Amino acid sequence: MNDILYPLTFTPIFKDKIWGGQKINELLGWNFSPLSNCGEMWALSGVKNNETLITDGNLADNDVNELLEIFMDDFIGENVFNPKMQEFPLLVKIIDSHDWLSVQVHPDDEMAQSLGYANGKSEMWYIIDAEPDAHIIAGFNREISKEEYFKRVADNTLAEVLSFIPVKKGDAILIPAGLVHALGPGVLLAEIQQSSDITYRIFDWNRVDAGGKKRELHLDLAAKAIHFDMHEIQMASIPTTDDLNVNIFKTQWFVTNFRRIDLPYKCDYCELDSFVILMFVEGSGNIVYSHKNIEFIPGQAILIPASTHDFIIVPQDDAVSFLEVYISK
Repeated sequence: MNDILYPLTFTPIFKDKIWGGQKINELLGWNFSPLSNCGEMWALSGVKNNETLITDGNLADNDVNELLEIFMDDFIGENVFNPKMQEFPLLVKIIDSHDWLSVQVHPDDEMAQSLGYANGKSEMWYIIDAEPDAHIIAGFNREISKEEYFKRVADNTLAEVLSFIPVKKGDAILIPAGLVHALGPGVLLAEIQQSSDITYRIFDWNRVDAGGKKRELHLDLAAKAIHFDMHEIQMASIPTTDDLNVNIFKTQWFVTNFRRIDLPYKCDYCELDSFVILMFVEGSGNIVYSHKNIEFIPGQAILIPASTHDFIIVPQDDAVSFLEVYISK
């Protein structure tokens, strides 16, 4: 199987968003501008009708779900594989916010499955870059009830009870399902999340689209999804030292570590029994595997199949920083 599977690169999918900016190309070194307001770049996705395609090698033009169906646990790992699994379990994005995203919440697995979805949507953010005074919203600033939630939505005072948190480059924030949240303007981040596109909007800052229409809100579904008893916010701040190996978050949905290297770095993930996603956030270089030499740039996700062992990450000039993501059960 090692002769067939190898480190995989993908053609990203770009999403035009009302709140999107133009920093994905500028800050991550892409040499083209696919959209005027490219708010999201889906670097690796198995979401239905949004599957990213493999770019090179003998598996080119296949998507991750097709590989899951064909190679099963060799691709995704015995530790992760479930015969009922129909799509790749994680979604990796780059998000660029020129304006506030809507105040929103995602359902947990239990609620999502009760509505006919495979799973809910928990996620984490790693801040690649942020303008001065950049903020996010994460949770409420005090305990509120469902009744107060509906009252404040009705009288347009919800913002008074939201928790506004300053963020900077190197911050990481866990956004579990059920936590009310929003991304503020001037932030470029990598998002690791369960494979889901379920979002319930609560407040969209009273803005309208080019046609003068407001985006749909989902107040009742959001009320069912919100965990009103969730108050502790999990955050980490990555130091700026040169060589670094930091475990950021270990959750039931995924594990996320941060690595910064300035010399060739040998990897072998065989003991994990899981696929590994390398999400590069800074620096360029190559992955050397067998007879293959795979180039990477910032903003790129490379998927290491579970049966692929022993490769080397080689920085090109300066240090390389990346998120290391896998599933541990």
